[in-house]
Amino acid sequence: MTPAIELLKKQKIPFEVLSYEHDAGNSQYGLEAVEKLNLDSAQVYKTLVLETHERQLIVAVTPVSQQVNLKQLAKLCGAKKVAMAAPQKVQASTGYILGGVSPLGQKKRLATFIHSSASLFDTIYVSAGKRGLEIALSPTNLAALTSAKFGDL
Repeated sequence: MTPAIELLKKQKIPFEVLSYEHDAGNSQYGLEAVEKLNLDSAQVYKTLVLETHERQLIVAVTPVSQQVNLKQLAKLCGAKKVAMAAPQKVQASTGYILGGVSPLGQKKRLATFIHSSASLFDTIYVSAGKRGLEIALSPTNLAALTSAKFGDL
């Protein structure tokens, strides 16, 4: 069990765990999940940890098939600019390694922003906190658990 799964169980949130054999040579973690689990890429979301110009870490949950718009995200979170956080900072803050970062169950709660497209679906898929493990849950529950804001990222 990962901290993300433990949190969902503790909060009695309905979810489903999907697993697949992660290919160590594949660094396109979200797209690998789409392919191996035969999911709609529009419903699979990646968890990115970024750093504001004030060195504050934030989380963006965005479709795996898209790039995050750094200017729009900065505007949404009230920062001058944002950039991808260093892998060491991501791991220290979340407790997860790249490719297995879940928006749930992180060591430190970070401000979280979810791409507005998630609200179009009853179910979305995010990392369960380990490469090769995904969680299916409602975007509303994800937002509630992470105190997230929806917006165009």
